[in-house]
Amino acid sequence: MTANDSTQHAQATDQTTAEPVAFDYANASYNAQLEQKKTTTTQQFADFDAPELVVFESPAKHYRMRAEFKIWHQGDRCDYAMFKPGTPKQTYTLEQFPAASATINQLMPVLLAKINANELLKRKLFQCEFLSSTKGECLITLIYHKPLSDEWQTLAETIASQLGCHIIGRARKQKRVLSRNWVLEELTINKQVYAYEHVEASFTQPNAKICTDMLTWSQAYTQHNGGDLLELYCGNGNFTLPLAKNFDRVLATEISKSSVDSAKRNMARNAITNIEFARLSSEEFTQALEGLREFRRLKHLALESYNFSTVLVDPPRAGLDEGTLDLINRFEHIVYVSCNPDTLHRDLLVLRNTHTIEQFALFDQFPFTHHRECGVILKRQ
Repeated sequence: MTANDSTQHAQATDQTTAEPVAFDYANASYNAQLEQKKTTTTQQFADFDAPELVVFESPAKHYRMRAEFKIWHQGDRCDYAMFKPGTPKQTYTLEQFPAASATINQLMPVLLAKINANELLKRKLFQCEFLSSTKGECLITLIYHKPLSDEWQTLAETIASQLGCHIIGRARKQKRVLSRNWVLEELTINKQVYAYEHVEASFTQPNAKICTDMLTWSQAYTQHNGGDLLELYCGNGNFTLPLAKNFDRVLATEISKSSVDSAKRNMARNAITNIEFARLSSEEFTQALEGLREFRRLKHLALESYNFSTVLVDPPRAGLDEGTLDLINRFEHIVYVSCNPDTLHRDLLVLRNTHTIEQFALFDQFPFTHHRECGVILKRQ
């Protein structure tokens, strides 16, 4: 439920309406939709000999740490706008977004009033993005169809100071970072606090409560595995940091350079010393581990010295490619976190030939949507 239109300014032909779209964020409605997700997941994976599904629920409101809005211009003012569910070419304007964090909802009307009060800030603004943390920090990105001048920056700096937030301005081939491009998030996993920088325009888990549940769950079910951990698709080190305490060494790979850089800073911020990060795709790492290719980015590592007992994968919606699937089924323990139950089901049809499902979890990352996040713990037969 995000608005994401980075190509053109909202025009009247977009069929935008000022009529609000009603969403029921009541706990009773939430519980009903979560029960439906539980039933759907249980039925979808009924052909596997899996334990009873463990369900992790989200708050019904204020669960999203980030949100994106189109900007709808009409007359002398502009408003936040979002796509209507099920109608991708129709949008509606809104003043508040209950799914977003309390911090975002507090800032939305104040920011909009200041934008509407100044023609320079308002003109050709077409998107607004919020990235917040559970500690109350917020980074706002304003995206324009015009060059951003020094005068714009001075005005934006004043607003950032008044709102107590960070602001970034973006335009074609232009980016103005007024203070910093990240917020600091702190998550408590089994009584230990982990600090993460969440960088603008980089992937981070949107639901902080569910993220905490996933990290606690995965840490609990790997605490006795021993040996070393291989993590593919590690992002900014979200899983890597809390799981590192369970292993002698960790080797984590990620294709995005900005995410790897962020992961390294997060490791240093948390004074963790047993992790090595490598900027490789899962396919490339498979080739390296099998000796098919050499990579300069691995020159400082002796892959043969690792005693891998466990692999953690958190792939994109497409799931695992054939080579990576073949690689991970050699491990004693597998932690598979999936944002797509369909590709998870497909991959488990292969993995069940060598592994047994020990734990199966449903994480309700996006309430009131069809989205289901799953986690599976597997052990070699």
